Amino acid sequence: MLSTFHGLEAARRGMMAQQAALYTTGHNIANANTEGYTRQRVQLRPTPPFPTPGLNRPNIPGQMGTGVETSSVERVREYFLDVQYRGENSKLGYWEARAEAAAKMEDIMNEPSDNGLAKTMDQFWQALQDLSTHPENEGARSVVRQRGLAVVETFHYLSNSLTQIRTDIGSQIGVAVTEINSLLNQIRALNERIAEIEPNGYLPNDLYDERDRLIDQLSQFVDIQVEKRPVGGNSLPAAEGTYDVYVLDGNNKVYLVQGRNASSVSFPDGSDVDGDGVKEMPPASGVNALDIGGTTVSFSSLPNGKLRGLIEGYGYQTGTDASGQPIVKGLYPDMLANLDKLAYTFGTVFNAVHQQGYGLNGSTNHPFFAGIGAVSGAAKTIQLAVDIGDLANIAAATKSGETGNGNNAINLANVRSLLLSNATVSLQDGVSVNLASLSLPLSSGTVETNYQGWIGQLGVDGEQANRMKSNSETLRQSVEEKRQSVSSVSLDEEMMNMIKYQHAYNAAARQITVIDEMLDKLINGMGVVGR
Repeated sequence: MLSTFHGLEAARRGMMAQQAALYTTGHNIANANTEGYTRQRVQLRPTPPFPTPGLNRPNIPGQMGTGVETSSVERVREYFLDVQYRGENSKLGYWEARAEAAAKMEDIMNEPSDNGLAKTMDQFWQALQDLSTHPENEGARSVVRQRGLAVVETFHYLSNSLTQIRTDIGSQIGVAVTEINSLLNQIRALNERIAEIEPNGYLPNDLYDERDRLIDQLSQFVDIQVEKRPVGGNSLPAAEGTYDVYVLDGNNKVYLVQGRNASSVSFPDGSDVDGDGVKEMPPASGVNALDIGGTTVSFSSLPNGKLRGLIEGYGYQTGTDASGQPIVKGLYPDMLANLDKLAYTFGTVFNAVHQQGYGLNGSTNHPFFAGIGAVSGAAKTIQLAVDIGDLANIAAATKSGETGNGNNAINLANVRSLLLSNATVSLQDGVSVNLASLSLPLSSGTVETNYQGWIGQLGVDGEQANRMKSNSETLRQSVEEKRQSVSSVSLDEEMMNMIKYQHAYNAAARQITVIDEMLDKLINGMGVVGR
């Protein structure tokens, strides 16, 4: 025979279970606008039944249900969408860094415009053409000197500005590395707290949410992989355990976080600016490798992400040259090196032609530009030669004593179109330049076409970066919408759940009232027949 109070216990369990579901619904509603929150769901299951042989035929025992209980409160989240989101987030971080670096460079180079290097050099060539018409005119000579000075100052401006932006990107890298290390330590701390809670049979859902939010932030900087590690004990089947976070160096796993341990990211040859023992600032010579918890990861193996995009703008080493100096490549180092090559080639060839001409006073062998003794840094150090302080030393003539001769000014203007691939170039009135003997860093095209090619490549790179950034942003947004459709709080759905659980709670309470009336009849109404 069943217990008299069996129905009361089953109804009480029903009230408790629906009450827990109502509380969880309220928690979801309260966090509808909380960043990184994942909606939660109460898992209900029937309690173990009670055997009641008397309800069935002999030898065929039956069972009577005893109610319901909450087995767990779990997050509604799809791990595969997290993996997709983090992959797209890494791509977006990479292309955002590339696009921003290219945009800043385009602003500095400012081509095509009336203030860029190309226009400034055009004005210089035009001034030389004007000088060839009036070689004895002081005004024309002054304009040539001023236009030459404008070219020099433009080279200085471009070189200094690009160097400053590169330095700023280096600072951004330092901030990024510091933030990465902070995220790793926070993830480690959450792993530790989760590992203390799960073995007791609890699901720390809010800690899971915070950890996933930090993992999402980390994925912007570097393309990471995540593995779940069970913590054991009395952990529930839905327990997620601790996270192992790593990057791939080829086929090798390099761990950023492993359970309760976190690695630090630094540059082996970098500098520690805040005194915390971590070299977060990249070396001025460019990044060669990263140190992750004592493991050296070469730059070529570094996965996509904002950190790689910043380093590609700042500069990275690809080996060493014949003298043992590092070869540095990257968006800004490449442009700075190209400007140095342009300044050196332009100044050297121009001097070679200018020194063969004659000034108003018949003097010759005067250089027009100075400060170009080496290719490296030429754009920053090029200057007008001291001799050009005297306008009469501007060599517009090809013959001494001919003040009306402007043929060398024409030769100087034609420097813009000299083919640098020619070993020797012949100009007017027997003037020739042995380009092969000048050891020029540019060996093809002309001074003008080389610069045009670099600006064109910058435009292509910037356009590609913006296009890929837009594509990555669209893909990430698409994955995020799918993830939100699964994990975010829908107020309409929660209101429906609230009504559903409320009715179930009321029904369970009503059942207790019914059973109370039955027991009242049984206790107070029996044995009073005939009274």
